[in-house]
Amino acid sequence: MSLESKQIWYSLEVNAVAAAAEAIEHALVEMDALGTEINHLRKGPSDMVTVSPFFALPPDVDEARDQLDLILPVYDLDRSAIDRIESKTVEQTDWLAEWKRHWRPTPIGKFIITPPWEKPNDPDKIIISIEPNMAFGTGTHDTTQLCLRAIGDHYIAGQSVLDVGTGTGILAIAVAKLRKQTAENTEVREKEKTVSLPSSVASLSSVVNILACDTDLDSVEIARENAIQNGVGDAIEFSFGSINEHTPQFDLVIANLTIDVIVPILGLLIAKAKSTLLLSGILVEQRDEVTEALKKFQISNFKFEISGEWLSVIVKLNN
Repeated sequence: MSLESKQIWYSLEVNAVAAAAEAIEHALVEMDALGTEINHLRKGPSDMVTVSPFFALPPDVDEARDQLDLILPVYDLDRSAIDRIESKTVEQTDWLAEWKRHWRPTPIGKFIITPPWEKPNDPDKIIISIEPNMAFGTGTHDTTQLCLRAIGDHYIAGQSVLDVGTGTGILAIAVAKLRKQTAENTEVREKEKTVSLPSSVASLSSVVNILACDTDLDSVEIARENAIQNGVGDAIEFSFGSINEHTPQFDLVIANLTIDVIVPILGLLIAKAKSTLLLSGILVEQRDEVTEALKKFQISNFKFEISGEWLSVIVKLNN
């Protein structure tokens, strides 16, 4: 689908106190919102925002209220934080114009995330270009940033990687580009030493051992397009669906999901990770819940990283 087509999307406008913005985003992602936009109405002691989630199908306002009633207490908030909820339709071209006005390159660890119309000049960063389609994971959310930093810190070139719930594909793309850069840098160093490059290193950029899957078919297609745009389309295998007992093991498994999705499949995620399991999409308030879930599988070697109200868990394994 062309970004310039007059595709109609559906949206809600949720007016609320600014402190509730994160909770509203969380609640509406649970309703399969494909992206959100936040605009400040006024600032000061009574700071108000409008949170606008986008959907492929018309959302149910009553369902949104019910979902907010479930999520707001997690953030120590209640329905009084919400002023108004209304539904509307929007043209994607209008939404794209808003992104172009407000989205700028975002440096995150070893990476810099940029829209295609920006051309950052930062030789020390790996550039990931993401089209602002209607899919979660453009690099601006804390959960995505936690994962990107962890990839930069823990990924070892040549490792096989499984990205569960890939969204826009940003994390799989980050791995592929980091792997490609490592291979290129190694090749340069080896050539400078006039020594033949070991076959295991020489093949790093050509062997496909990165699998990215999602249960949303549109997300899979968007992720595939983003990978091609970033020059790593041949380095990642994209798959519609999720993991199961037949999924092979990978050195690094990434699951940037939500706690209610992670916990039921945690045993499977652990079994499929040989060396490292990276979990994200977890609220700080849910730290004890994920800790207890890991302990049920006798997992003790893990650490938390926190950004805002979100955390990631880096689990070290020896499977």
